[in-house]
Amino acid sequence: MPISSDPAQMKAPQMMKNSSLHVAILLDGNGRWASMRGLPRSEGHRAGVAAVRRVVRSAPALGIGKLTLYAFSSDNWARPSNEVHSLFKLLEDFLRSDAPDCAAQGIRLRVIGRRDRIPSSLIDAIEFAERTTVGGRALELRIALDYSARDAILRAACWMVSSLEVTEREFSRRLGDVTHAGGPASDVDLLIRTGGERRLSDFMLWECAYAELLFTPRMWPEFEAADLAAAVQDFLGRERRFGRVPEAAAS
Repeated sequence: MPISSDPAQMKAPQMMKNSSLHVAILLDGNGRWASMRGLPRSEGHRAGVAAVRRVVRSAPALGIGKLTLYAFSSDNWARPSNEVHSLFKLLEDFLRSDAPDCAAQGIRLRVIGRRDRIPSSLIDAIEFAERTTVGGRALELRIALDYSARDAILRAACWMVSSLEVTEREFSRRLGDVTHAGGPASDVDLLIRTGGERRLSDFMLWECAYAELLFTPRMWPEFEAADLAAAVQDFLGRERRFGRVPEAAAS
């Protein structure tokens, strides 16, 4: 089922007038969701792809301009080889099948992370999806694949060794380069983790320096558009001070 506009799914609270939010999500709980139902873990990942489609479909109406999904961490190479292969095949199929419809909906696809260790067929699918959706402006959907924030920071730092002066802006640009982000590493506004765990797991450590964090026990295959809307609503109710004193205290 490719991504498509569904008016019933696209109803959103009166939140944002423009698409300016960067939301990042750790897609946790696929395997546990499947195990609880007596299913193979691969079925949990398959159900997780359906959740991706639901969330992507609803994101633009919530004022989200950039959505980064943690699909496969560099640490996930330690999983059984058959599970890794299944994950890669699901991602490859998703990129090939959904890219044309994403393009029609104004969604630009990018894959961030390393590309030197993944199968060539998956690299071809990534390049196809990125080329097909290059004109998208409604939403930038970024999928983190073979991604490690520590590894990215280290590789960006190595590039900067010969620089006489390292600025935060220049480092962000280098960090974007090493992760194929297509531009400087951009700050995350809201980080969501599903599945009940409460840690960052090496995900966008630089970009999440001032991110608001939200942890939910809901497993990723159960995550709905309404859950994303509730998370954004919660985010908009928070006061982001970035080191400043509260507005009430300053007045």
